[in-house]
Amino acid sequence: MSAFAFAVPGDLDRPTGGYAYDRAVIAACGDRGVRVRHLALPDDFPAPSARSLRETAAAFASVPAECPILVDGLAFGALPADLLRGSGRRFVALVHHPLALESGLPPDRAAALRLSERAALAEARAVIATSPSTARTLVADYAVPAARITVALPGVAPASRATGSGAVPVILSVGAVIPRKAYTVLVEALAALAGQMWQAEIVGATDHDCAEAARVAHAIAAHRLESRISLVGQFNAAELQRAYARADVFVLASLHEGYGMVLTEALARGLPVVATRAGAIPDTMPPEAGLLVPAGEAGALAQALGHLLGDVPARRRLADAAWRHAAHLPRWPDTAAALCRVMLDVCAA
Repeated sequence: MSAFAFAVPGDLDRPTGGYAYDRAVIAACGDRGVRVRHLALPDDFPAPSARSLRETAAAFASVPAECPILVDGLAFGALPADLLRGSGRRFVALVHHPLALESGLPPDRAAALRLSERAALAEARAVIATSPSTARTLVADYAVPAARITVALPGVAPASRATGSGAVPVILSVGAVIPRKAYTVLVEALAALAGQMWQAEIVGATDHDCAEAARVAHAIAAHRLESRISLVGQFNAAELQRAYARADVFVLASLHEGYGMVLTEALARGLPVVATRAGAIPDTMPPEAGLLVPAGEAGALAQALGHLLGDVPARRRLADAAWRHAAHLPRWPDTAAALCRVMLDVCAA
């Protein structure tokens, strides 16, 4: 196999971890001499219209029958099983995390997505999960045989160690402002620490869920923390590098993560981490490099952050452990190698 198609819904340059993974593996597969044909799907997944499903079927039909198709899970789990079955193509599903686990979904919508994704996954020749946690969920809740799943961990690029901010510690959190990231919980935790010295920066797109962005801004204003918590929106790559460099502590308050790529980006810069025990985070985070707390509990998050803010030697110990651990993190060529092996096996079958 020297080529495969990679079907991704919407704008490939979208600033999320899942899209960053997709972009990185396309580039890394190319470096291995494997040509990846980007197959652009409509942008309304995981709630496609009838028109979008017709366009998707046409896109699949444009791929030669002998060429396997990797489909990003944002689309795959929402595709009707009969569309997949009737296409005559060989599909591999890339699952960052199951669609039904997105926070804030009405129960009936979550149940429908769970049924849809389970049926779609039954049509996949193979499944690539981005974490052991997601793989376990697919086996336990989606009836995917373990033998059909390959874990291809996200890579991380080598980075310079963070230098920190100086006298006032800077707390950094990165990720789109959506309910699953639980920024309102983070704001509540920081409000409880108003008596300590800190500044906080939330970096992430605010246009994915405008109502949630408004809730977070309202929470900041309600606690009169506008001068201490900056809701800065999406940064470009250079701005994000500078944000990591000036940070002293990284925090992730998520209610679920399929892997948590921002965690490894923080570790790669030698930052101590406070995060939740949600989804794949305990697998991603080495215990010696950070503190984990229950998801959704502002008091526990405040206690962990307060400990690191007030204990500089402890913060340094965690930072040193993070920097050491970063040397052993997978790189994108490792991710591409695992993914290409799966596509080669499907092509040869």
